[in-house]
Amino acid sequence: MWSAPSGAAEPTLASVSAAGREVLLALKKRGEARAQEIAEEIGITPSGVRQHLSPLRAEGLVTCRKIHAGPGRPKFAYRLTDLAEDLFPKTYHELTNELLEHIEEEDPELLVRIFERRRQRHLKAARKRLAGKSLDEKVAMLVRILDEDGYLADFERQPDGTYLINLHNCAIWRVAVRYGLACSTELEFLREALPEAEIDRVAHKVAGAYVCAYEVRPPRSL
Repeated sequence: MWSAPSGAAEPTLASVSAAGREVLLALKKRGEARAQEIAEEIGITPSGVRQHLSPLRAEGLVTCRKIHAGPGRPKFAYRLTDLAEDLFPKTYHELTNELLEHIEEEDPELLVRIFERRRQRHLKAARKRLAGKSLDEKVAMLVRILDEDGYLADFERQPDGTYLINLHNCAIWRVAVRYGLACSTELEFLREALPEAEIDRVAHKVAGAYVCAYEVRPPRSL
């Protein structure tokens, strides 16, 4: 699986050229195809297809395998990577909300336990990565964990010694808008991950802010 270089923005369909999107769509429909087959699908030459495949491969959106088809020029079959698959529309949030709605109708307490179980699992994994670190290192690692989870997280240390953690993307936005439990368990997760500090949410996307932001205040003795 391809992973973007540190600090690089992941590609989106909007960032891919129009011809590149046609190549991706052709591969999405076919599953796997040679340049000749893609060319027939989108109406350009195989050479033109290869020109578009080159940047798509460089961005980690397309991969290929060599086909052994007798003498002559080597032939390759191309297919989408997992990263490219993620560019196409998904309705996971709709399914998630539908299932949560059914659970809430059947047993509201079960819904609470589900969010709590998610928080505990996340917390257990985070604590392993935070163990033995200073508060400064813990904040940096926690932000890294949140960033890996899709929150586009960063932080800054304020002149007064506090930290401000910013989450520029809500990875569970559609769920959070509908279920306040999602947001409250995220705040509880941060507080339990850094029990030595005081943490408050100072900006909230659900309330209309551009980001979710958390202020982390070290113990006064530090």
